Amino acid sequence: SGSFVVAVDTDVMGRGSEELGKTLMKGFLFAVSQLPSLPKTVLFYNGGAHLTCQGSASLEDINALADKGVDIRTCGTCLNFYGLTDKLEVGSVTNMYEIVETLAQAGKVVKP
Repeated sequence: SGSFVVAVDTDVMGRGSEELGKTLMKGFLFAVSQLPSLPKTVLFYNGGAHLTCQGSASLEDINALADKGVDIRTCGTCLNFYGLTDKLEVGSVTNMYEIVETLAQAGKVVKP
């Protein structure tokens, strides 16, 4: 996998229609899973934490990334805040220290 990190801080992409934003985010994560050079890590925090949990429309694509060796990490404080701690479906739980370390060490950070 590559030297870049994808940071997902919301379950919608862009501003305007929330419905469109959810569709765009699903498309974004699918497109990331199809890149010839995959990210090293995908971080999910704040609203992005919903995407790695039960009921997420993106679980298939995120699981495909995980199966290809991409490190999928979701913020534990965020899971707790949204009441999703027992609903995490893919990847591992991380904390702010690890998020900052991962971002700081990344060659490049891509944010939808």
